[in-house]
Amino acid sequence: MVLFLFLTHLALGIVFSLVLVSREAGVKFFRFNAGLAAALLAAAFVFRPPELWVTTSSRVAITALSVAEAAVIIYWLTVGRMLASIRPALVWLACTAGFIALIAQAVAATSGWTFDARILTVASFLSSAALLGGACTAMILGHWYLVIPSMEVSHLQSIVKVHIASMIVRIVVVVAAVVVAVETWQPGLGPSFWHYITSINGVFFWQRVLFGLGGPALLSYLTWETAKIRSTQSATGILYVDFFTVVVGEVLAKYILLATRVPV
Repeated sequence: MVLFLFLTHLALGIVFSLVLVSREAGVKFFRFNAGLAAALLAAAFVFRPPELWVTTSSRVAITALSVAEAAVIIYWLTVGRMLASIRPALVWLACTAGFIALIAQAVAATSGWTFDARILTVASFLSSAALLGGACTAMILGHWYLVIPSMEVSHLQSIVKVHIASMIVRIVVVVAAVVVAVETWQPGLGPSFWHYITSINGVFFWQRVLFGLGGPALLSYLTWETAKIRSTQSATGILYVDFFTVVVGEVLAKYILLATRVPV
């Protein structure tokens, strides 16, 4: 389940972020990212747990992911080749289906949970996809300046802004989830989340905070400062490390969600 959630969130995040990148990045950039998103979704289907077909919301999630996968594959097959008029519709279809899939995933994963926990999980899944997709697309776009050296640096600056914004939203969601989990715990409901994060098992939470929130927050700021002075190669190098820390943090976040029912 951890791999299934992570792969779908990364893939859909890449699809979402493509809407924000200028066409000046070139046909090959969009083809590469569409192919990457399609491959990640295909891998996610391989790891999908069999119990996902049990509830209505889980079936909706799988169906929406299938629609998103089909739209992305068709987009990948046609970009730069044919049917230029339908490609924007394909991207928006994939984004819409992906948005529905994330919400349905959150509802399916929180069956029987409190209303607050379900809402926070929806926000967690959406912000996770945005953070993963923004970090990955920013990294690839930075690398693309080696392919198209004449491309305006403002495009990298724009996607880094998006990455920073998604980072801030992700931090707000995590803080809200932790506060709600601690404040709403009642005796008789098992160990509190506060007990979890102050015990030996809390090492996963603190690693999630350090690598998945603190690291990207610092690195995204350094990337922005580097992009401002038009040093695209340095910015790209930082983004590689930034993306790695985001991946580590989001994998740990999925594990903690399933282990504690707190959507950090």
